[in-house]
Amino acid sequence: MTKTQRSPLAGTTPLSPRVKWRAILLATLLFAPGYWGLVAGAVSAASDSGGVANPGAFVAFGLMLIPFVFVVLAFASQHPRAPAAIVKAMVLSLLIGIPVSALAADVVTGLVAGLGAGGAVALRADLRHDWRSRAIGVAVATILAFVMARTAPEAAILLTPALPFTSLGVADHIRERESDETG
Repeated sequence: MTKTQRSPLAGTTPLSPRVKWRAILLATLLFAPGYWGLVAGAVSAASDSGGVANPGAFVAFGLMLIPFVFVVLAFASQHPRAPAAIVKAMVLSLLIGIPVSALAADVVTGLVAGLGAGGAVALRADLRHDWRSRAIGVAVATILAFVMARTAPEAAILLTPALPFTSLGVADHIRERESDETG
């Protein structure tokens, strides 16, 4: 039985925008139902009137999908060390998401911050990308989610699943343009 070897140059050539945005789209599409399950379960658990019959099942479903979101993001973006990146992404999403959610006093803001931080590790970075630009992108998306949750909660419920990973793609794109202009 032969083992398929990965090319030693994997991860050294720039990732095409098409591959990066496909990875972001697939991860976002997988995250959306989990996100809505988490929100439905959290709102039902906190609400005194009505809601879903078993909010714990909805929360469990949403939490269960998050590791698979990082798996899709890492492997679809051709991360050269995908398994390690997935583990780091899961740990970072907890370390960032839980405190942000507690500070913001809502689930939505913590999910955007945690998934964005984890996604920054899981999404393959090229030489032109740095963690600062991705951190700024996640911070902007987190602030947007926080503001939307308070001013337009219906819009926040619908739009928030697109924020964490899209912010990473936009941050990388801006960083690429800056490096092209300066160098």
